[in-house]
Amino acid sequence: MLAMNKIKVLGTTAFVIAASIIITSCKDKRSTGWEYAPNMYEHTAYEYDQPNNNFKDGKTAQVPPAGTIPVGFKRFDYPNTKDGYELAGTEVKNPLPLTSTNLEDGKKLFTTFCSPCHGINGQGDGLVVQHGYPPPPSYSKGQSSRGGAMKDLTDGKIYHTITYGVNAMGSYASQVAPEERWKIVMYVHHLQTL
Repeated sequence: MLAMNKIKVLGTTAFVIAASIIITSCKDKRSTGWEYAPNMYEHTAYEYDQPNNNFKDGKTAQVPPAGTIPVGFKRFDYPNTKDGYELAGTEVKNPLPLTSTNLEDGKKLFTTFCSPCHGINGQGDGLVVQHGYPPPPSYSKGQSSRGGAMKDLTDGKIYHTITYGVNAMGSYASQVAPEERWKIVMYVHHLQTL
């Protein structure tokens, strides 16, 4: 009888152990069940529009400190005015060397960003113009709305216009990086000779 009770107890114990192994194996297989640093994965995150007592103004979204410049940002210290345009035209020169690679990159960028209005050859006959939008002047034959012939535009004037836009042309500063703008300037100079 004692042996029978021992077998029942051992059988019940084995069943409980097997059942607990099966039940616990259904949880997350990656978890050991131990928490070493719970604040690393259960932290209090703030959304940008939520109040946040960690800052004096109580806002989560903070404005960068005055005078800071984002990493990789290149300053262009010429204002978006006629005087800024003229000053850029006399002082600003393309820092990139005129190479076939830079010129080819400029052509690709011009085709992507500029040709819809200016046309493939810079004659002001792009697809947007063909659909009724007012044409920009031809780079080789047109007159600038700011005065002078388009074929005489300097590096600085072209760069200033790409950066800020003029008339119906908006700024391309958010779409075209500074180095890419210089490559477009190179290609525009090529189009001025056609």
